[in-house]
Amino acid sequence: MNRLISPLLLLLLAVSAQCVCAEQASVQGTRVWTDPGKTRLVFETSSAITHRVFPLDEPDRLVIDLDDAVMQSNLPKVDLGDPVLVGLRGGVRGGSHLRIVLDLKQPVRAKSFALSPNERYGHRLVIDLTPRDGSSVRRVALPSFPNSAVRKGGKRAGRGPAVIVAIDAGHGGEDPGAIGSGGTLEKDVTLAIARELAKLVDREPGLEALMIRDGDYYVGLQERIAIARERRADLFVSIHADAFSSANAKGSSVYTLSYGGASSEAAKWLASRENSADLIGGVDLSTGDDLLANVLMDMTQNATIEHSTEAAAMVLANLGRLGVVHRGDVQRAGFAVLKAPDVPSILVETAFISNPDEEKRLRDRGHQRELADAILAGVLGYFRKYPPHGMLVDASPQGGSGGGGAREYVIGPGDTLSGIAKQHSVSISALRARNGLNDDMIRVGQVLAIPEDS
Repeated sequence: MNRLISPLLLLLLAVSAQCVCAEQASVQGTRVWTDPGKTRLVFETSSAITHRVFPLDEPDRLVIDLDDAVMQSNLPKVDLGDPVLVGLRGGVRGGSHLRIVLDLKQPVRAKSFALSPNERYGHRLVIDLTPRDGSSVRRVALPSFPNSAVRKGGKRAGRGPAVIVAIDAGHGGEDPGAIGSGGTLEKDVTLAIARELAKLVDREPGLEALMIRDGDYYVGLQERIAIARERRADLFVSIHADAFSSANAKGSSVYTLSYGGASSEAAKWLASRENSADLIGGVDLSTGDDLLANVLMDMTQNATIEHSTEAAAMVLANLGRLGVVHRGDVQRAGFAVLKAPDVPSILVETAFISNPDEEKRLRDRGHQRELADAILAGVLGYFRKYPPHGMLVDASPQGGSGGGGAREYVIGPGDTLSGIAKQHSVSISALRARNGLNDDMIRVGQVLAIPEDS
């Protein structure tokens, strides 16, 4: 009997050991992202995992215990410039548990949550870190200003208020976007093109670029809109690279918001008193008069879509001069990033990353600059036709200062004739004479020609 039992016990023990091993999750990769709001750690695991997170002080640390887990990859090195993290280290605890320790520069608040598998990723455990004192992880490049105040002082002195172009590099961080057959990530090429466009915008007198993201991190779609609206952007340009099941699809496209998408978004805005109390197109919608609020919202959105279409058409025309366009006219869709009700917004599909030839060009620095040049040309054409209030533009036939051309100034709220004269170093009498004015009465939206001298 003992001879029969012993092999059976050995078999049961072996099966039991295999079951224990099968239940143990493995950490297959760890990534660290830092954006203006937080530092994010992402642990890729072979299955769902139980975890605990708790802080230690003197020195500041954060401990992450992963139950029944083994480490199958090296922990990443941390950027020296990260505001909260010094480094990561890990080890086995109790034989079958994994402990990861984060060495910190300051006390943090930690938020953890699990993500289920999707078409790109398996199980993930996400840890978000923010400073305990409530400060931002990384200071945003530009402060918030009311209306279109001058952002960069001396650089634009005497040139009128800065016109803000919000530049949105699609995807980022955990969201790579489309992936080309050569391994090119959409998030990388969109950021490269966005940076090139921002350089060109900042070189234009009177224009200023606002980067929605300026690094490899993810910004939520609604947050992208919120950033543009908070900074009172005059135009929102979202940059993407298209993909299709056929590798033959090619060319650029430009999108604006569909009217159906606008209608559904309007309903959401008007349903929220927080949004209704916001200033949409300069009008407070929290009046309690629902009919008036709907009318004002419709007027604002219709004007925004019309301006978006004008900007999109000019950008598409310039992309067409650069190469093939996928569609010859402006497209409409319900993209979330186009739904700001009071900021003209366009989405540029620069090329098909799924096409090997276009994927190769998208990686080329020179082609990235050409795409940025084409987009800028369209943006400048739009602003010349529809200059925002307070913008000083060159009205000469070729955009130059010769040939009898004149500078023009679009009057904004709070402007006075004497103030405009002083700002541009001309006399009030010369300003009146140049524009055929009998008195100092001016109105918002009126365009004044600025004489060359007094």
